Amino acid sequence: MQTLEIIKWPLLACLLLPWLLGYMGLHIVRRGVIFVDLALAQVAALGTCVSILLGHDVHDTVSYLWSVSFTLVGATLFALSRSTDRRVPQEALIGIVYVVAAALGILLLSKSSEGKEELQRSLVGELLVVSPKEILKTFVLFVSIGATHFAFRKRFLALSFEEHTETPDGRRDRGWDFFFYALFGLAVTSFVHVGGVLLTFSYLIVPAVCANYLATGLRNQMIAAWLVSTLASVGSLWVTAAADLPIGATIVCGLGAVLVLVMIYQRWFKRAPVQPEVM
Repeated sequence: MQTLEIIKWPLLACLLLPWLLGYMGLHIVRRGVIFVDLALAQVAALGTCVSILLGHDVHDTVSYLWSVSFTLVGATLFALSRSTDRRVPQEALIGIVYVVAAALGILLLSKSSEGKEELQRSLVGELLVVSPKEILKTFVLFVSIGATHFAFRKRFLALSFEEHTETPDGRRDRGWDFFFYALFGLAVTSFVHVGGVLLTFSYLIVPAVCANYLATGLRNQMIAAWLVSTLASVGSLWVTAAADLPIGATIVCGLGAVLVLVMIYQRWFKRAPVQPEVM
């Protein structure tokens, strides 16, 4: 009973929040920009670093707004960098943004008394002490983002799952790309404040990769991604409580273990790789 009392809010967060990350992860895997969430998360963390340096608390609204503002700048860069020109892959530019943002964050926090703690928090999060208010706030935001994706699903799905050809000036598609990355950045920024960079990346990519192995059709893949994240989360939280392990790192490892099992299953039954289909 005491164990349940300790993990009830992290468990609720892991049941209510990863569904949107899994869905967006399917977009990211299909677009082939696997590390865009790490880059945006690091850009968001850079905004938090600036806020801390200006004297604001990491948990207050001002710090969150700094993170969101920096994330929107990152979304603009990624929307503008998407091109059919293969000489410079977009993934290379995403990697550059990530390392520069990480280096700038380290430089800024080297002047802060709580720099080391903030660097650790940005990586592993504070899932164990997440509050009901934080869960509710993030859940409402995720529902709003999900509803927006549903309302404009034809445009978003076309950009991610169909062959991309630019208009003569590229402006129309870049506008929708910015909208996609802005919504994506809001989701990433909010979950980084709950679970940290590593857990955010894992919830985005691992369930989406597993879903591509297990199912065809976007709707079935969404269900598969949600089941993977839910089963891995519940199992990892049980291990965390039983062995007294760090909660975020345990869930990341749990998701990795599920991916290995899915790959073995796929290999054992010799299933051919599947192509995602639009709903």
